[in-house]
Amino acid sequence: MKGDMNIPPIPQATPSSVRPGLVGGEVLKLLQPAEGLIRPGQSAQAEVISLKQNDLAFQLLLKLTLAGGRETNVQASSNFPLPVGTQLAVTQPSAGNLAISLQQALSSSVATLTRLDTQQVPVGTLLQGKVLTTQALAQPAGQPAIYRSLVTLLNSTLSGSTLTLDSPQPLRIGSLLSAQVLDAQRLNFVPLSGRQEQLAVAQQLATQLSRQGSLEGLLSALQKLPANAQMPPELRASIDTLLAQLPTPSQLSNPKALGTALLNSGAFLEAKLLSGQAHAMAPDMKASLLRLIAQILPGLPASTSFNPGMAASTQAQALPTFVRNALGMLGQVSAKPPPAGFPLPQRSVQNGESEDSLENLLKLAAAAISRLQSHQLSSLEQSGRTTDGGVLTTWQLEIPMRNAHDIVPLQVKFQREDPPEKEPHDPPESREIKDPLWRVELAFDLTPLGPLHVQAQLLRGSLSGQLWAERASTAHLIESQLGDLRQRLNDAGLSVTDLDCHQGTPPHSGPARLEQRWVDETA
Repeated sequence: MKGDMNIPPIPQATPSSVRPGLVGGEVLKLLQPAEGLIRPGQSAQAEVISLKQNDLAFQLLLKLTLAGGRETNVQASSNFPLPVGTQLAVTQPSAGNLAISLQQALSSSVATLTRLDTQQVPVGTLLQGKVLTTQALAQPAGQPAIYRSLVTLLNSTLSGSTLTLDSPQPLRIGSLLSAQVLDAQRLNFVPLSGRQEQLAVAQQLATQLSRQGSLEGLLSALQKLPANAQMPPELRASIDTLLAQLPTPSQLSNPKALGTALLNSGAFLEAKLLSGQAHAMAPDMKASLLRLIAQILPGLPASTSFNPGMAASTQAQALPTFVRNALGMLGQVSAKPPPAGFPLPQRSVQNGESEDSLENLLKLAAAAISRLQSHQLSSLEQSGRTTDGGVLTTWQLEIPMRNAHDIVPLQVKFQREDPPEKEPHDPPESREIKDPLWRVELAFDLTPLGPLHVQAQLLRGSLSGQLWAERASTAHLIESQLGDLRQRLNDAGLSVTDLDCHQGTPPHSGPARLEQRWVDETA
């Protein structure tokens, strides 16, 4: 859905606004008839404490305060929505019905926000809410359709308030909505490209992190396989191809080779599949690992203690469809797990089999795929809208390198932060197009330098960078070479504003906090 959403004013109780069916009072049907709940000729105070839409009717949970101060909850249905918090005076004409007055029905919108206080939520603020109801409003012939919805706000100082919105398209009931404040009466819908699936992403990320294993564990085991190991010829050919495609650090110093390695890291496998690039599957790391698993499974002996069914399940969980399956679990997570962080820590897979057994290779391959998927899910979790309305996009991936006889994983994270889009009514001086801010992080452990971490920012050709080395000797060596590095960056056309090296590890603080809301949609 695109376009503005308007906050309608309070309807006036004039004869022209009276709808058929409201004359003489609106009837609320009790879902469970109760005889003598309210005595004849008396009324009771009622408060709407929950509201749900069911087809064309609305289900209400009312808290009644009866004579003597006794309170009870009843469920009722209505032909129109009464916002949560609405106070009513109800009577009981029959055992299965409650009645409210015409004036109360027309003024029920008093319980919702009819305008936004831009002092509390300034223009540009990103509001998030949950859609409670959606109704099509009666329109004259030839006029475009308008849908009225009740939305509970989930963030900002207005959290918990109910907002009435008119929009050109229906809002899906129960969905999470994000919109930017334009003024006191208008909101602009913000398509957040999957923010509604963040709960499923978080749950899948926690699952993948618990089963992932470092890539070098599998690749080192494949390197050590004896030449006379018993295995199908096609499996041996796949292993040789996988090891042969690993780049060296010197190869990655070539921009074209680096771009190819990034593209074939496994982070973009699903994008290739969706675009029909079947010819690009051969060198892809994730595709190679999936092919390896498919070739290992038939060779498992029938008497093995390793459960082939469990292996098949592990493979199925590793396939690209896991994201789509996870979306059905949206709302079953009530808390956000700790972020995965960058870089992902080294993790070994425990096993009781010999290193060259097919069971061991299967476990290591499945754990390696989970590691690649952990990077993909972490990229999704770190992408979205910033608090000022900008867009943050993250690509996190891992490239295994051959350094002599060692396997060295190079972890890479790119982030692009685009500024908020300017609206036509903004002052001309503020409408200038701003350049995106790029961030790059590298993490690797290269003998004999030890663990290294690099962070750099690029904006309009101006670059600043920080390097961290855990070993003091390495930090001193890098410090002595910073002048040469600065000159080479200047020769490449970049303006270097800041370039430093530190001993230790970088502080873990994200450069841009995303506006996120974690709720239990089943509540």
